[in-house]
Parts: sequence; C-alpha cells; structure tokens
Amino acid sequence: MIADDSAFVRKYLKEILARDPEIEVVGTARDGEEAVKLVLALRPDVVTMDVEMPKLDGLTALQYIMNENPVPVVVISSLTQKGELLTYEALALGAVEVIAKPSGIVSTDLRKIADEIRRKVKAAAKSNMKAATRVIKRREAGPNFKPAPSGVSAPFKKLVIIGVSTGGPKTLTEILPELPADLPAPIIVVQHMPAGFTRGFAERLGNICRLEVSEAQDGETVTPGKILVAPGHSHLKIERRLGKNEVRVRLTDEPRDALYKPSVEVAMESALKVLGGQRLVGVLLTGMGDDGANAMVKIKDAGGITIAEAEETAVVWGMPREAIVRGGASIVTPSYRVAREIVKAVNEG
Repeated sequence: MIADDSAFVRKYLKEILARDPEIEVVGTARDGEEAVKLVLALRPDVVTMDVEMPKLDGLTALQYIMNENPVPVVVISSLTQKGELLTYEALALGAVEVIAKPSGIVSTDLRKIADEIRRKVKAAAKSNMKAATRVIKRREAGPNFKPAPSGVSAPFKKLVIIGVSTGGPKTLTEILPELPADLPAPIIVVQHMPAGFTRGFAERLGNICRLEVSEAQDGETVTPGKILVAPGHSHLKIERRLGKNEVRVRLTDEPRDALYKPSVEVAMESALKVLGGQRLVGVLLTGMGDDGANAMVKIKDAGGITIAEAEETAVVWGMPREAIVRGGASIVTPSYRVAREIVKAVNEG
C-alpha cells in the first residue's frame, strides 16, 4: 500500500512497483488518516509512507499502525531538514527502511531510483516485525566520551567494523549506547542509508552514546574512543598513512559496480588488507542480501573475531545469516548482547 499526499508520487510509485511481478499494489492513501484506515482494511504486507502528510502526519499514522496492525513500513522522505528529522523518528518507531525522495521532476527522478524502491519494498516484506517493534531502553548517555587530544593519533590494538542495512538505525541505537566511553578501539559503522541522511544520523547517535560519533571525513585519522559512520555517498576504505604509524579513512566512488554505497564488503576488505585479521572485529547485523558476508569469512580465517546477529532479533535476517552459512561467524548472538561481545573481542588477545 502507498501513502503519499502527492497524486503524482502515488501514480509513479504505483507504476514502478507494479512492474515487478512479485509486487501487487492493493491501495493508495492521500493522507495519514486514510493510510491507517486502509492498512486495517486491506492488511497489506508492506506500506510505503511519506512522513509529511495532512490530517495525520506519517509519524502519527505509523504509531497507529504499529499499535493496531504492525506491518513493515518503508519511509519515503524528502531530504529537507524537517523530512530528515521526521525520518529518524519514524525509524525509532518501527519503520524498517528509508528511501530519499528526489527533488525535481517527480516522474524522472522517481524512475531513477525505481530499482532501489522495488528492492527495499521486497526486503521489507521479509521483516521480523517482532524485532522491528521491540521497545528499546533509551539511554541518555550525554557527551561523556573521551576523544584523543586534537592532532594526536592514539594507538589501538583492534578496529571494529559494523555492517548493517534494513532495520539498522533502530538496532544501532540499541547496541552503540551500551559501549563504554573508554573502549580502546575505533569503530566504523557502514549503514546502508541514502546520501544526505548519514550526517544527521551520526549526530543523533552521538546524543545517546558514551563514545564520540560523527560522519567520517576523507583523510580523517582513525582513533580509539570514536565511532565513524560511513557517509551515504561514498565507499569507506581504511588505509595506512605513508611514513607514519597511522590509519585513516579514504572515501571513494570505487568500486562503481558495488550494489550498495557504502559497501560493508569494501570497508571490511580494505581494513583486512591494512591491519590483518587479528586486529579486526567484524560485526554483521540486520539487513537483506549478503553484503559483508564474504569479508567476514576472510576476517575469521585470518584470525579475527566475527560477530553475527542471531535470527531472533534481526529485523531482516539476511546479511548475518549469509555470514553464518558461509562459516564467517565466530559468535552468533542476539542484538542485545552484541555490545558485550564487542567489548570482549576488543579486550581479547
């Protein structure tokens, strides 16, 4: 079911989705109030929802839906400051995916992301709604992190790389605030998220984490006690600074043929090449597909510790399942124990 206050968006979304023989559009709603009524009447498998709508806004409609008839919701939001804020709230309330609504000519711009729309709708259909709607205890951690002094590259024994996709924002808000402020390791988060959303997402994580959180910048030195979120517009690679015992971030468009940008596989393999397996902790959380699964196998085979989210808490048990099936998981654990396993892995050896 499609919910959007723009008749043009509803029309073109319906056309885009109807082109996939596995998808049937059963209804469209022009506002939040109509969306709630149609969800209860039609019982769709997935809802695409704009967050800025009349009568009932998308957030209020989402809360009604999650209370009355929990169903996977894919948020389609414009990249405005208000739209960005509402999108994060929607993800916290149980929405499982986000798509950036392009600005410009509706028909042309929506067709440019047609494959992404169909892919994310089909991924949402496989969501574990019990996991998506679970209540997470909010931690008001505040900015009590202990960053390294400006200009100083503190040494670290291990680097943690977390790969996550569908259902990830909510899962990360469960895991990252549990990490201690004195964790002696840098953390790289590769979340499949559209360009334009990752900076605000990092800022919101920073408000609830003990560690410092920011969107990664090209050339930035990797230091312990800091979480870097890969930006949605680039792949993130790890490289060693020439002539110095420092590791830094490199943002790049290569490889251009990767299905996801940023790619978990690209980030993990670059870190493995620079640091070796024994200095890596690979973590693969909820998400469709297999991004990062092969890299997890390589890290584990090279002596690293790899952690995969268990099926019971994964919103979409795709990426972690593939890592497990291929033999790339040292540890399989529900999301609420992942932080504990990360701390153990960092302090081991």
